[in-house]
Amino acid sequence: MPVIENNKEMVPFEHYAALYAKLDPAEASERCGVRYDPVTQSFGMRLLYVDYELTWPAFSIRSKDETGFALNNLPAQMLLMRYLLEGKRSVGTGQFLPYREMPWGEVYLKPFTGRCLNRAAFTFGTRLSAFERAMEDSPAIKLGKGDAAYQIEVMPGYDIRLIVWEGDDEFPPNSQILFSDNFPQAFSAEDRTVVGDIVISDIKRKMA
Repeated sequence: MPVIENNKEMVPFEHYAALYAKLDPAEASERCGVRYDPVTQSFGMRLLYVDYELTWPAFSIRSKDETGFALNNLPAQMLLMRYLLEGKRSVGTGQFLPYREMPWGEVYLKPFTGRCLNRAAFTFGTRLSAFERAMEDSPAIKLGKGDAAYQIEVMPGYDIRLIVWEGDDEFPPNSQILFSDNFPQAFSAEDRTVVGDIVISDIKRKMA
């Protein structure tokens, strides 16, 4: 497992790793709809189109895809652990919701706007061609919305829609992130912000 040095992130990471070590893997597997192999003592999980193996009880992460974003990103690793600790399998209706329309969305809208909506707008809306090239090289589904829009699988059954508008002389760039309507059953308001953040970071690193 790669060594990641970031003291600000290591403290909560170690907290969740300690809780993760105490979970019941069979119960977590059933509740979350995630495969657990008692022989290898590992969970099989998929994040942003990459398959990972998470060992238990001592957390480590590996993947056959060496470019997998979660291999070197603590927030992504904590998101996977938190899903196993607190999430549950759910099925959406096909509808998508903005952040503010989900539970606690109004309360946490300001940090979500800063960390996700504004960041996406100025990262992608100012480099629209590079954004589109990066997305066309991924399994994401292109949508006919905004100036560029794609539906992205975060985990199996949980999708977001990222919509970007390019800025011009009159208006700054803008963005919207919509979540499949089953997100509140599996992810807290804080985790939904983390989802937006890691999606943006994963795309950004792929932009030429």
